[in-house]
Amino acid sequence: MAFRLIPREEKFYQDFLAIADELKHGARLLEEMLATDPPAWDKAEEIKEVEHKCDFLSHEVYQRLHRTFVTPLDREDIHALAGSLDDVMDEIDATAGYVSLYHVPVVRYGARELARIITDSTKAVRLAMGGLESRKGVSEPLVEINRLENEADRMHLEAVKKLLDEETDAILVFKWKEILDRLEDATDRCEDVADVIEGVVLKNS
Repeated sequence: MAFRLIPREEKFYQDFLAIADELKHGARLLEEMLATDPPAWDKAEEIKEVEHKCDFLSHEVYQRLHRTFVTPLDREDIHALAGSLDDVMDEIDATAGYVSLYHVPVVRYGARELARIITDSTKAVRLAMGGLESRKGVSEPLVEINRLENEADRMHLEAVKKLLDEETDAILVFKWKEILDRLEDATDRCEDVADVIEGVVLKNS
């Protein structure tokens, strides 16, 4: 067994798991927000609190990275992982912000379906993060994240088409197009996390 004069700082893995747990929480709140007509606009404040917590956790990763001499992963990979995870929460928060700002009275087709896909994607992100340290059990959730992103693309296109075909109020079209785009963007950001994890695993296997 190799002897290390300076031990590696392994806490980064726990940091990533903590952020991934917050993503699941934020996604669940977004689903709850869109579950009713009208949406539960006050959920935007709860989601903003989760977003602030993710920002704090990401900042802690960056600060520890500057203080740590020996890291378990390449520094650029740690930075990319923290950043990509934080980006997911930013999109969830942005979606909730637009729903609250626009005060849409009724949740349109596609929004609840996309919110469910985001929740499932964050669950898969958490599973992948859970296997990152051991490099075991990572590939299956990564495949699932990519599948869910493809499902979100199809749902987004279908929802936008339905919106344009059925909605006659131009302002509501504008509002809902923005919300639907943001929902789909959140699944893209989950796929970005999957891409970073895949690169890390390949580099360190």
